[in-house]
Amino acid sequence: MRQLPQRMMVLLIDFDDNENRLSYVESHIPDDLKARVFVLGVLSEPENLRADINKNFEQIGEALAKDCSDNSNELWGHNLLKHNKGELDRIASSVKPFLFK
Repeated sequence: MRQLPQRMMVLLIDFDDNENRLSYVESHIPDDLKARVFVLGVLSEPENLRADINKNFEQIGEALAKDCSDNSNELWGHNLLKHNKGELDRIASSVKPFLFK
């Protein structure tokens, strides 16, 4: 990533019902790369989200992308995803201009 200064990375993790997991992961990201690394994930397990909203993973991804594109918080506001708010705010300003035209 240091050789490619425009590169960004999204880390998708299971938080395993541990909201401190984000700070743990962030503590392992070098300071000079933190602005370009984003950590998102389901608070427990992805399967729990899938079962709760009765959608497959592809449909979940499409709904999350639509939320971002529409500036809505329909699915991102779900109890298993709402902890991502800070990262979503950070990532939106970085990727929205070229990802959602």
